[in-house]
Amino acid sequence: MATLDGDVLHMGPVGDQWQYQRLEKTYDLTRPGQGNESSERTRPLTIRTTGGPQDTQVAIDPRRTALVIVDMQNFFLHPRCRDHPTGLAAVAPTLSVIDGCRRAGIQVVWLNWGLTETDLATMPAAIVTGFARSMILGGPANQAPVPRGLGVNLGGSSGRMLTKGAWNSEVYGGGVPEGVPSLAAAVRPDLGDVQCDKTRMSGMWSPQEPLRQYLETTEVGRNIQTLLFTGVNTDQCVLGTLADAYNNGWDCVAIEDCCATTTPGGQSTTLANVANCYGFVVDSTTFTEAVASFCSKA
Repeated sequence: MATLDGDVLHMGPVGDQWQYQRLEKTYDLTRPGQGNESSERTRPLTIRTTGGPQDTQVAIDPRRTALVIVDMQNFFLHPRCRDHPTGLAAVAPTLSVIDGCRRAGIQVVWLNWGLTETDLATMPAAIVTGFARSMILGGPANQAPVPRGLGVNLGGSSGRMLTKGAWNSEVYGGGVPEGVPSLAAAVRPDLGDVQCDKTRMSGMWSPQEPLRQYLETTEVGRNIQTLLFTGVNTDQCVLGTLADAYNNGWDCVAIEDCCATTTPGGQSTTLANVANCYGFVVDSTTFTEAVASFCSKA
């Protein structure tokens, strides 16, 4: 239920409310005045949105925020596996956002396909079908199709498709095409980065998924209320994870130039839905500008 108090609109259950400052056009997601007013409360990080209503801002608490980087793996980005120019273009801004998150004290989470034998044996038919589409559509009907799909050996050193420990499942290593930087080098468990496997298009589909386990059962994870989303593909695994997070009560913010898809129209349609329904849309520039301002006032 939404209630109005002067120029402030309160939304959500008592103790877990957003505030919308109507004059400043700012959504405050830090839950001010709701039991988190201790001396340790961090100043809000206020970011200008790039989607939805114009001149809008969103204020988050860095200590209660995590950046979720979805499927930026060799399988999706490396030319040995597929052609994904928009995904490769998202690498540099993603690195910029990671740096900003580290400066602001925002948790970094890497969410990637990493299937086990049990996962493969219990995978629903609809998901198996989506990854075996070429076996269904390609080649003459009187010829056996080339095996393709989750768990199938991709040949050479690539390993089995999207299985845990395989090269194709590793975070994109950079260098190919020439000049694209490595994301794998930015994975820093020593700085507190968390790595979570996922077993569906969404990394939040089940309470047993590692990301849900981290957010719901660990001391650090239970404190997180806002999730920043980046990765590939915008209209598939990023959206699936974001929508499940939204439906389960987390605040959702997509960083548009750090997301990418090859689906015609998929990027704009998905981001429009996020900005007007699921949460908020910003870009790497507005995010890093906000971090610079936030850090200068520290």
